[in-house]
Amino acid sequence: MSYAIKIDKQQKVRLKDYDPDEKGKNTKEKCEPEIQKLSEEINALQDLLYAAQTHSVLIVLQAPDTGGKDGTITHVMAAVNPLGCSVASFKVPSTEELSHDFLWRIHQQAPGKGNMTIFNRSHYEDVLVTKVHKIIDEKTCKKRYDHINNFEAMLADSNTIIMKFYLMISKDEQEERLKAREADPSKAWKLSAGDWKERELWDQYMEAYQEAISATAAPHAPWYIIPGNHKWYRNLAIATTIRDTLAKYKDEWEEALKKIGEERLKELKEARGGSKRA
Repeated sequence: MSYAIKIDKQQKVRLKDYDPDEKGKNTKEKCEPEIQKLSEEINALQDLLYAAQTHSVLIVLQAPDTGGKDGTITHVMAAVNPLGCSVASFKVPSTEELSHDFLWRIHQQAPGKGNMTIFNRSHYEDVLVTKVHKIIDEKTCKKRYDHINNFEAMLADSNTIIMKFYLMISKDEQEERLKAREADPSKAWKLSAGDWKERELWDQYMEAYQEAISATAAPHAPWYIIPGNHKWYRNLAIATTIRDTLAKYKDEWEEALKKIGEERLKELKEARGGSKRA
């Protein structure tokens, strides 16, 4: 069962058509064991991915401030082997990064064969923050959509499995989470005066998000809109999507491993035969 809203082609997306408070008839108590099970299944599939070395996986997490990117990584990917999984976080570009094209720093973090990379914020920051703050004009923004589409198509052509998640929360929910951080000394380090200032641009950000999703959804690089007001439901939706997507490659990876095993056994047999003749 899918809990995410999948957008896999360019189309007009209106975020107000989706409810960030959606949870269906599910309950936290019922879903938490399922999330744990899904996390373990993702781990098993990642082991196959790592061993087969035929594909790579790119997971993109985008959300407003307090949207749950860190929480998703903590809870959904808890069982994943860090040997084959990394997280890349893209903050304000450095002077060196600004001297190159906007995808230069992104491409360096793209996953290699057998590896999974999670982008905690991503190349989409350069058509979200830059657009909202009018650092780039509309013409430049549209060109960047084209560059992003070409970049993701190139990754897909190189056997990268791409999943892009927009973690959707309401403005009221964001306010509650920011206040909760203020009230909890253990989470105060996450606070920034800029978080409250950026809230003043909420409507502009929502417009930028829906435009970016509309312009860059594709079969090989789909967007998944995730209702995010309920953190446990967010985790369930993302974990289910990742498990279901990777499961499609299970047979292919197992077949690749079978062939690798046969080759290794052949090499071992030949090596032992050679040592006996010596």
